[in-house]
Parts: sequence; C-alpha cells; structure tokens
Amino acid sequence: MATSGTSRVREWLRRYGPAEIFSLAATLGAAVVATRAGSPEVARALAATWAGNIAYFGYLLGQDVWHTRRAVRAQGRPYTLGIFGRNMRALVVEFGVAEVLDSLLVRPALLYWLPRWLHSVPLGILVAKLAADITFYVPTIISYELSKQKLRKF
Repeated sequence: MATSGTSRVREWLRRYGPAEIFSLAATLGAAVVATRAGSPEVARALAATWAGNIAYFGYLLGQDVWHTRRAVRAQGRPYTLGIFGRNMRALVVEFGVAEVLDSLLVRPALLYWLPRWLHSVPLGILVAKLAADITFYVPTIISYELSKQKLRKF
C-alpha cells in the first residue's frame, strides 16, 4: 500500500507542481504590479487571485489537451471539439467546488489580510497563497481521484 500512496503523491506533484510554480509567479507578479500602481489592497488581492488562477488553470488545461491529443492520435483518431469539451468537463469536476470557495472567499481574504497582519506585502502574499493552497487541495485531490477513471479515459 505504501507504494500506491507514494506513486499517487508523485502523480499529484507532477500534475500540480508546475502549475503551482506558474501560479506563484503570476500571483506575486500581479501583487507587485498592483502595489506599485497604487491600487487599493482589495484590488491587489483580487489581481493576485485571478492572475494566479489564469496561470494555474491555463497550464493545466494545456497539459490535459496535450496529453489527450497524444492519446487520441495514437488511436488514429482526431482531437475534436467534443474531446476538448471532455477535457474541460474533467477540469470542472476536479476543481469546481474547491475553486469556487477558493476564488470567491478564501484566497482573496487571505491575500487581503495576511500582508496587513504580517506588515509585508511579499511575505503576506506568499504565506496567503500557501495557506489557501492547503484548503484548495484537499477537495481537489479527492475530486481528481474520483474522476480519473470516468472522465480522463480517452
């Protein structure tokens, strides 16, 4: 059983790790740009949230499309709009509940308050992102594991 658990953790790190790197860079970049532009703290929190989301989900969608295209081409089939729809549906199932709570409540609140409480924008943004990621990944990984067999077989 330990091997199975270890292989799952490796799978999750391969899936989510690169997306997290892009998301972290976009989150910090947007926070810095918003701060230097003199934006209000709430605008900084929202800009950081959405920039991180665009980078994160853009990477994951690109990764899913790339893997699926390879799989269907190996079967001699074209990658169609219907298959793209299945890729999108799999992402919605994997992230839907966690993402709604994360993007509309948890992450913006943490990105607003932690820089204030820690008296440091860069440190506060980093700590907020890491704290929000914890609450995000528990339901995400559960959904991913439950949806793998039905929604990710092409």
